[in-house]
Amino acid sequence: MAVRGDIRNVAIVAHVDHGKTTLVNAMLQQSHVFSEREEVPDRVMDSNDLEREKGITILAKNTAVEYTGPLAAKYGHPDGITLNIIDTPGHADFGGEVERGISMVDGVVLLVDASEGPLPQTRFVLRKALEAKLPVILCVNKVDRPDSRIDEVVGESSDLLLGLADDVQHEGIDLDLDALLDLPVIYCAAKAGYASVNQPEDGQLPDNDNLEPLFEAIIKNIPAPEYEEGAPLQAHVANIDSSDFLGRLGLVRIYNGTLEKGKTYGLSRVDGSIENFRVSELLRTQGLDRFPVASAGPGDIVAVAGVNDIMIGETIVDPNDPKPLPLIHVDDPAISMTFGINDSPLAGTEGKDHKLTARMIKDRLDRELIGNVSIKVLPTDRPDAWEVQGRGELALAVLAEQMRREGYELTVGRPQVVTKTIDGVINEPMENTTIDVPEEYMGTVTQLMADRKGRMDGMTNHGSGWVRLQFTVPSRGLIGFRTALLSATRGTGIASSISAGYAPWAGQIVTRQNGSMVCDRQGVATPYAMQRLQARGNFFVDPQSPVYEGQVVGVNNKPDELDVNITLAKHMTNMRSSTADVLETLTPPIKMSLEECLDFANEDECVEVTPESVRVRKIILGREDWYKWRAKQRRQNNQTKA
Repeated sequence: MAVRGDIRNVAIVAHVDHGKTTLVNAMLQQSHVFSEREEVPDRVMDSNDLEREKGITILAKNTAVEYTGPLAAKYGHPDGITLNIIDTPGHADFGGEVERGISMVDGVVLLVDASEGPLPQTRFVLRKALEAKLPVILCVNKVDRPDSRIDEVVGESSDLLLGLADDVQHEGIDLDLDALLDLPVIYCAAKAGYASVNQPEDGQLPDNDNLEPLFEAIIKNIPAPEYEEGAPLQAHVANIDSSDFLGRLGLVRIYNGTLEKGKTYGLSRVDGSIENFRVSELLRTQGLDRFPVASAGPGDIVAVAGVNDIMIGETIVDPNDPKPLPLIHVDDPAISMTFGINDSPLAGTEGKDHKLTARMIKDRLDRELIGNVSIKVLPTDRPDAWEVQGRGELALAVLAEQMRREGYELTVGRPQVVTKTIDGVINEPMENTTIDVPEEYMGTVTQLMADRKGRMDGMTNHGSGWVRLQFTVPSRGLIGFRTALLSATRGTGIASSISAGYAPWAGQIVTRQNGSMVCDRQGVATPYAMQRLQARGNFFVDPQSPVYEGQVVGVNNKPDELDVNITLAKHMTNMRSSTADVLETLTPPIKMSLEECLDFANEDECVEVTPESVRVRKIILGREDWYKWRAKQRRQNNQTKA
């Protein structure tokens, strides 16, 4: 096999908030991608508005830097070695993006927080790397944290690596254990742009003020792309992007052969058919920009224009000798939500040019399937609603939020789990959950998880006043759990989880102790009515805001449903009271985000999503029809128990 020595393809993988995007930012700065006068924002790779607002990476993105340090000449490339870097998400709900990113590279840099150590997503991304037989570089980040424990974290990471390697070998994948035992370790403070091979003291910066040791570790330990000389073209489509001038772009990794602008190639479709097309433009990434090139060879990661419906997983091949590559495999979805049209009385009343129809919503969901390999869209018994399945509730909530910002009005159902029937028994998805909390909240969190059918697997006290609790819990038990955790721990609890396969149905889980306050008529919420009802619970709506029958306008202090007339107006009389001018105060309403609304909604409720508003409402708006439906559900439940 021939080797392309002037390229290294590497993915930065880690648990959420361990510093991947910050590290990529520092690598770009020290590679002189930006001019000295240019002001570089933090987390420059998080270009999506939602990513910046939430502080997490949602989409896997690629960049490229040119390394011109001393090792470049040593390896025979004095002009520089190109490092193609894939920045991947850290949240388990976006695991499809990680799997897609790993399919493009020849090795990974595993980033681990020097205080938190390996967490569930660390296990997930590391396992995927080992299954693909990719070499691993361990980068211990945030070594300057006051509570860092570098020695323990390196030990935990090495144990995790060897444990996963043993599991993978038992599945029939042959690994080089000697190479895994000789794990290269870099100590890093990504925010400061420091890295070193020498272990610093806990809480101290590394003894080197640049990232040169990390660049050298990538060049030494990540193999250069290999290819077969004279082999026909094989270029795998791993991502989709778009351009205002060129239309849809396919981001491809070339494994064999050469791609040239203006030539005709074949596109091996998902169904196995071959479709010829002409490459209208070929773009190579440098820093944050793409530049046109005439050709690209093995090992290059380039963007290809010329096919308007190119899909992830397809292969660009030589039409005379097509040899397509295997499709990208991603894990099955575990959570589903129903996306449908907005059929509330307020539909279309809040602004112009809103996208309301079933056709528009279905077209948008179909477009999402093109670039998101980890979701599925299935029909329901209604022609204006579809079941959308994904890895987790956050991934589907992000999709709903994106559609909302694009001008769509829709209703989104409460998250449900995707079950499987195994040997005649209904099985549900399970999660391995890790929770970090201060010691004083340990009992509270244990009780929360017990109510949600969680089983404690382990407890670790690092001696810093914090406890790490590990549970196995049904995925449906985690729906709405983060809000409850933050409330119970006064905002200090940190939870993360990852799929743990399937297990038999765990029984009924009650996640909400309060009932809903439901509006019984259409109108406008009045301060007079709200003042007299506020002793019964907390409201979600502002005074003078429009309401309708079946809308959930607040949370009841008691577990029961409460029908309220929030539109009652004060009638004028000719009687004068000594207390007529006494000012009555109104408690400010609770403002919930889309994710919080989805967590709050009961099984008979859904969320109305518009560009201006997010409302919780009953699936069946008419109260008489709703009561009949509830009675029917009770009869069915009683028959099931009998």
